[in-house]
Amino acid sequence: MHTDWVGYLTQDNIKSGALAYATTVREAGFNCVLNDTRQVVGSWDHSLDWVLHEWAPQAAAAGIRFFALIATPESFAETTASNFYSKISAFEVKMFDNENDARNWLLRHSLGK
Repeated sequence: MHTDWVGYLTQDNIKSGALAYATTVREAGFNCVLNDTRQVVGSWDHSLDWVLHEWAPQAAAAGIRFFALIATPESFAETTASNFYSKISAFEVKMFDNENDARNWLLRHSLGK
């Protein structure tokens, strides 16, 4: 599953987007997500508690096991992504600054290596 977040993120669009792709993961039987935040403008700190405490357990129950998070270094979005990375425990997360490395990491997990 590949998600691509763009622009300013509000609490509402984070909730609707994250819940939608968790549902898709469950229905498709996927366990890996490539979450690209390179085009996000600004922080999404306003939704971090919801993501960590409500969405992440639901996403893990839906089947997410490996989550590659791509962020632009030294951006506001990257700061929030780093906070997410340091606090998440529902599934394995790894941060990347490019899509190729993120895809390769997920591919290794999807193949069980």
